[in-house]
Amino acid sequence: MGHYSKKLTPKPIELNALSLQLSSLILIIVFVYTGLDKLLRWEDNWKAFHNQTFPAELAAVLASAVPLSELLIALLLLFSVTRWWGYLSSLLLLTVFTTYVGLIWVGAFPRVPCNCAGIIESLGWSAHFILNLFLIGLTVLGLRVDSKTKPKAMP
Repeated sequence: MGHYSKKLTPKPIELNALSLQLSSLILIIVFVYTGLDKLLRWEDNWKAFHNQTFPAELAAVLASAVPLSELLIALLLLFSVTRWWGYLSSLLLLTVFTTYVGLIWVGAFPRVPCNCAGIIESLGWSAHFILNLFLIGLTVLGLRVDSKTKPKAMP
């Protein structure tokens, strides 16, 4: 009767560390995969951006900027000192992608332009939209947990 049972519940700090690692790992995999796919299939990437509904000059810039941005975001997410910036950049890019996919899904464009990478290209627009919302959720979770775990600056 004199002994106490010790509950095996994870500490909040351990859960925070685990959620940060897991969310950043998933986002890193997605951004490295999509960024490298666009660079390795450069000609297809170039053509796909030029098939978009925006001017050719913008397409030329975006053909390089998007995959490089994806790889940069993955790099920012890799290190704890830059992770917050990686999450913020991820949120911005994923919001743009999700808005774009949503507009395509509802038929806002006269043709269906797509420059998705590999397996993501095989998803339907609704599945792609849901995947992007999930990734945005991971990004928001990462931002919140990262902000909570950072030491507060002295006033």
